[in-house]
Amino acid sequence: MSDKIKRQRRTKIVATIGPASSTPEVLETLFTAGVDVFRLNFSHGEHADHAERIRMIRELEARTGRPIAILADVQGPKLRVGRFAEGRVTLIAGQPFRLDLDETPGDSHRVRLPHPEIIAAAEPGSHLLLDDGKLRLRITSKGDTHLDTEVVTGGPLSDRKGVNVPDVVLPIPALTDKDRRDMAFALEHGVEYIGLSFVQRVEDVREAREIAAGRAWIMTKVEKPQALEDLEQIITLSDAVMVARGDLGVELPPEEVPLVQKRIVRLARQLGRPVVVATQMLESMISAPAPTRAEASDVATAVFDGADAVMLSAETAAGQYPVEAVEIMNRIVARVERDSGWQNQMRASRPAPEADT
Repeated sequence: MSDKIKRQRRTKIVATIGPASSTPEVLETLFTAGVDVFRLNFSHGEHADHAERIRMIRELEARTGRPIAILADVQGPKLRVGRFAEGRVTLIAGQPFRLDLDETPGDSHRVRLPHPEIIAAAEPGSHLLLDDGKLRLRITSKGDTHLDTEVVTGGPLSDRKGVNVPDVVLPIPALTDKDRRDMAFALEHGVEYIGLSFVQRVEDVREAREIAAGRAWIMTKVEKPQALEDLEQIITLSDAVMVARGDLGVELPPEEVPLVQKRIVRLARQLGRPVVVATQMLESMISAPAPTRAEASDVATAVFDGADAVMLSAETAAGQYPVEAVEIMNRIVARVERDSGWQNQMRASRPAPEADT
């Protein structure tokens, strides 16, 4: 079977495993269609679920005689608001809204923010983004246990939605206690890569490297604007890097994300680190059998820029067309690599060999 699935391209495809892709039959079909790396998202699922998926991947690897890498992507310090008495409220632009440490269920005037580190670090004038950036609050004043804000962009807000603080470097490590347990589990099960989420500082990468102790490669996910300030050091200390455009796109204006993507890919290539471009690459294929033209161009652009891999998330984890998404991504990548312009560009952008001394 190994000759049948020999890849005719250099750029790799990473696919996330989830409810739509967790049977031996689907995994084998995805692998045959073009998947090189399977991603386990530790934001979801129990260790028993991931252990079973790892077992199926290793059995597939043995059956095909081809190496298959596994990326264990740990959750990181995901910040969330608390719960609401009615489960959901609507915030109106211009109205005041308080975030505090009170455990009482929230309403349209306040909600719990169970992260005192945000309250301590945030300052009046800075912004909070809620629910992946759909809502924006401006901090007007603060106390020891609360932040008073004005709603800049309103909308519905429900229980446990995420919080982003784009203007502030938060004094929290990239690895939570859960992440350390998940890393220990993944390392025990022999995964090839650990995906490190929400890195802000070089120290975050260094801590993960110490825990891994050479048992797996560290793939740093660049998804916080603060990481861009120490980008060269962060990439240098990492074994690989991912352009995680989801949270990066929440905290940066949309017009900045393509430029940041190109900067990260270019620097990773210069430093000799593999780089993955991820998030919403074929997003419409969660529910449609074909991508949009813009999505096809997005994948092609990442390959033209020199990405070593492109990644599918919900498309293969929970989508209705996981195999079709891989097949189409495989076709796009292969077509770009047949282009003489891509071939010339890759040759021209290789780092020059160091002169002997």
